[in-house]
Amino acid sequence: MIFDLLRNGVTADDFLWILLTFPVVLISLVIHELAHGWMAKKLGDPTAEYMGRLTFNPLSHLDPMGTVSMLLFGIGWAKPVPIDPRYFKNPKKGMALVGLAGPVSNLIIAFTASLLRRATIAIYAYALPPSAINPTSLKAFSIIYAFFYIFEILNISLAVFNLIPVPPFDGSRVFYFLLPDKYYFGVMRYERQIMMITMVLLFTGILDYPLDLIRGGIMNLFDFIFGLVPYL
Repeated sequence: MIFDLLRNGVTADDFLWILLTFPVVLISLVIHELAHGWMAKKLGDPTAEYMGRLTFNPLSHLDPMGTVSMLLFGIGWAKPVPIDPRYFKNPKKGMALVGLAGPVSNLIIAFTASLLRRATIAIYAYALPPSAINPTSLKAFSIIYAFFYIFEILNISLAVFNLIPVPPFDGSRVFYFLLPDKYYFGVMRYERQIMMITMVLLFTGILDYPLDLIRGGIMNLFDFIFGLVPYL
C-alpha cells in the first residue's frame, strides 16, 4: 500500500492514491467491526451495543497501530468488539459466526466495489456522448475508478488477512468450530506459541506469497463472474 509508494518515490498520482486510501481504510475497518457486533446482537449478545460499538463512528472502532499498518502495508486491525459467548445458545458456533461476519462483510464490500469499478468503465465507454469524452472527464472517471479499485483490493486483503486460522484473527474462531473436540484443548494449550510463530511469519514476509495467491484467486473469481455480464 502506501509504504510501497513511499519507497519508490511519490508522484502526483501516488499522492492522489494516498488521499483516496484514507477514507477507504476508515470505512472498511468500521464496517468490519460493526459486522462482528451486529452478528453478536442477532445471536443474542447485546454486549457490543451496550459498549457503543454498533455505530459508524470510526473513533469507537479504530486502533491507532492497526489503522497505520493498514494504510502503510495493506494489513491491519481495529479494536476487538467485546463479545460474551454466554449469551449464545451454542457458544462455539456463535463465536464462529461472529468471527466470520467481519471478513464476509469485507468480501461483500470488495465485490460491490469491483462491480462499481467495472460500471465506471462501461459508463465512460458506452454511455457518455462523444462531446463529453475529453481529458477532463477521463481524469474524473480515472479517479472514480481508482477509488473503487482501492476499495476492492483493500477489502479483499482485510478479509484474507483476518481469515488466518490462528488467534487473534477471526479465522481462529471458525477453525476452532470446525476442529473436533478431541483436538480442541490440545491446540488451545499451544495457542500462544502458534500465535507468536504466525506473527513472525507475517512480519518476515514468509506468508506474503500464499496470502497473495488467495487474494489473486478472489480477484480472478470476480473477473470470471463479471465476465459473464455484457459490457462489464
